Amino acid sequence: MARYSAGTVDCPGSPKSVRIVVVGDKGTGKSSLIVAAATDSFPPNVPPVLPDTKLPFEFFPDGIPVTIVDTSSRVEDRDKVAEELKHADAVVLTYACDRPETLEGLSTYWLPELRRLEVKVPIIVAGCKLDFRDDNNQVSLEQVMSPIMQQFREIETCIECSALKQLQAQEVFYYAQKTVLHPTGPLFDQESQALKPRCVRALKRIFILCDHDRDGALSEAELNDFQVKCFHAPLQPSEIEGVKRVVQEKLPEGVNERGLTVTGFLFLHALFIEKGRLETTWTVLRKFGYNNDIRLADELLPSSLFKRAPDQSVELTSVAIEFLKGMYMLFDDDEDNNLRPQEIEDLFSTAPESPWKEAPYEDAAEKTALGGLSFDAFLSLWSLMTLLEPARSVEHLIYIGFPGDPSSAIRLTRRRRLDRKKQQCERKVFQCFLFGPSNAGKSALLNCFLGRSYAGNHGSAATDERYAVNMVEESGSAKKTLVMREIPEDGVKGLFSSKESLAACDIAVFVYDSSDESSWKRATELLVEVATHGEATGYEVPCLMVSAKDDLDSFPISIQESTRVTQDMGLEPPVSISSKLGDFNNLFRKILTAAQHPHLSIPETEAGKSRKHYNRLINRSLMAVSIGAAAVVVGLAAYRVYAARKSASA
Repeated sequence: MARYSAGTVDCPGSPKSVRIVVVGDKGTGKSSLIVAAATDSFPPNVPPVLPDTKLPFEFFPDGIPVTIVDTSSRVEDRDKVAEELKHADAVVLTYACDRPETLEGLSTYWLPELRRLEVKVPIIVAGCKLDFRDDNNQVSLEQVMSPIMQQFREIETCIECSALKQLQAQEVFYYAQKTVLHPTGPLFDQESQALKPRCVRALKRIFILCDHDRDGALSEAELNDFQVKCFHAPLQPSEIEGVKRVVQEKLPEGVNERGLTVTGFLFLHALFIEKGRLETTWTVLRKFGYNNDIRLADELLPSSLFKRAPDQSVELTSVAIEFLKGMYMLFDDDEDNNLRPQEIEDLFSTAPESPWKEAPYEDAAEKTALGGLSFDAFLSLWSLMTLLEPARSVEHLIYIGFPGDPSSAIRLTRRRRLDRKKQQCERKVFQCFLFGPSNAGKSALLNCFLGRSYAGNHGSAATDERYAVNMVEESGSAKKTLVMREIPEDGVKGLFSSKESLAACDIAVFVYDSSDESSWKRATELLVEVATHGEATGYEVPCLMVSAKDDLDSFPISIQESTRVTQDMGLEPPVSISSKLGDFNNLFRKILTAAQHPHLSIPETEAGKSRKHYNRLINRSLMAVSIGAAAVVVGLAAYRVYAARKSASA
């Protein structure tokens, strides 16, 4: 199918340069190998350590610049060598073919040392000075290296060479460069002899993007378009027939009357890799924007797209929401407004992995009776991911087929400080920080918010943060998304270690057990802490108190005391609820309403009131001084006019 086209440097996912670091014992021929590869000649006198050597730009067919870094073998230079290894794209590890102790040193020192330094790049083992090997002691390279490669799987390949005889010196660095540009590891599992799952998912996405008529097969025209996009050359009819014949012989279901199926497409790439033609599959992946981790390249998701002030958030646009609505309908096969777990897996089958199988998304949305997601819950999860990880959200929109420019999928909200000044909010997704002491009823509240049993164990451990997201109806028919973030009691101190910790908060809710006086006191302390932090940093937030467990007997004078405190701080009286009885007193709508009015329900501490009072006095004094000064100026001006008139009349 593919005639490999040189020059992948212009592809978004392709490395723009390759840095190869050469290490090994003293006298193994590191410097001579580098000079021989770069100059095509053997150097009679070589310095102990060469300066960085740049190979000619056209040295290898990919046209990607290669820099070779020589290193010292002296013990006192090991820190410097370690620093070089941190910036390596590949490592060439040398031994001398005529000195068995240097070969032994690979497994006793060098390879364990590379592991200790956490060098995660491909390693090429190069046996230098092949011309010096004793002819009477001939041993195959496979015999020598097989046990070492079994122990150290990070070794990509081994090669023996001679700088003096110009034997395979350049090939050492060709293989090193190839392991960077076309690595086997991300694509293929050597033990199972199969494509790795992430590679399969990427190739499946590429197949779907190229299947323009969505009939589940690549026709001759679609195969040609694919070939031109990836390799800049069309396929001849005889070549297309040849491809189909190869697939059909090995895998009958790989071809049907409409063309090459996704099974056949995957089979072809497995075949290329088995035959050592990794560059073919990598060229395809890079043309569709994938990097070496088989994720979308950074260039396709520039960080500038997500740059925002601390009190701005990111939301999906109507364009993205319409796209998601279409995808939901496409994968909800039985149209029952219930996207089952397997259907969700199918939706994300073209992404590197399903993003909702881990915290905080795994258990953050309301589930249907069948364990699936309604459209509201589906959209809520996308809104949560967009709020917390906008780059990841856009990335996964692209993986599942979003056709537009990434910038059209998201919008930055107006700064919350500006919302307060304008006394109105345009947001559609609101984040609530849920504070309260242990056993106050926070987790029960979140369970009920998601339509679950109040006593159910659906969340994380009590020491972990937990998110819950759902749609909340406003007074009309409109809905907004509410994200509830539970802050563990022992996590409050850590939260306030950052000046901007409240910047992402639209409203803070404080829950206490109405039957426990100590719970009320601790909730009040937390309220004062949040109010104080907000006053000190300028990120004040609306606050609401919640009196939970209303089905239990309240502690004495709880209602009067709680009302007095909230009134003193300028807040509404606590909202009484009972998760056990399912009585929430319209709590979630009240939270949403308070969040939509960022200039109201801002608590004031005594220190804040004193500071505000002091500022008013200062402002009044300054105003009085200004008025006095203005009166003096007016008086002087009047006197001058009077004096001028008197002089004229005289």
